[in-house]
Amino acid sequence: MSGATVLDASAVLAYLHREPGWEVVESALLAGDCLVSAANQAEIIARALDRGVAPDAIAAILAPLGYEVASVTADDGQAAGLLRGATRPLGLSLGDRLCLALAQRTGARILTADRPWLEVAAPLGLRIVCIRPSAN
Repeated sequence: MSGATVLDASAVLAYLHREPGWEVVESALLAGDCLVSAANQAEIIARALDRGVAPDAIAAILAPLGYEVASVTADDGQAAGLLRGATRPLGLSLGDRLCLALAQRTGARILTADRPWLEVAAPLGLRIVCIRPSAN
């Protein structure tokens, strides 16, 4: 599944809100084969609720994006726990680590809006792309 792209919740939210870098996410969605961890799907839904989106409208908003929601496996849970040491200095959450674990499991690249993730890409052997334009 190495041609796949794992979308972090921050990337999906950037796309939905047309925040900087949203076009990168759109390109990935149009190319297909995008995955979102079930943990990140929960985060996306929670953020929609926080913004006042009606619960029955959320599925209608997300369905056209066409990404697959990947279940969190026991191996993902173990991997996410083991990633704590490498990611703690960056403040990555459990949902973030589960996103990383999904990418490890599938061999997919990751799209995120969180630039600090780039610091763990090489040490973890992951292809992480920050969708935000660099600040220069």
